[in-house]
Amino acid sequence: MPRSIQEILDHADELAERFENYEPADGDERPVEEYMLERAALDRARSERQVIDAVIAARAAGASWQKIGRLLGTSAQAAQQRYASVVESI
Repeated sequence: MPRSIQEILDHADELAERFENYEPADGDERPVEEYMLERAALDRARSERQVIDAVIAARAAGASWQKIGRLLGTSAQAAQQRYASVVESI
């Protein structure tokens, strides 16, 4: 929905005023430790997704489970047990 420059500026002014007048309500703030834990969990999930994508690509390129296990710092059997179902579902 196209807006005029004046509408955009008015909206920016409204947002700036809301920000300047904001008063935190109960529950708006949380301890830094909880935020850091949430971020770490998200990072771990993203990292695991990257590993899965890389394992899928490696298998598609013909890499053995032994090689994949070695690159992941585990045994071929452990790598296969963890990722084979994901690779086979594609």
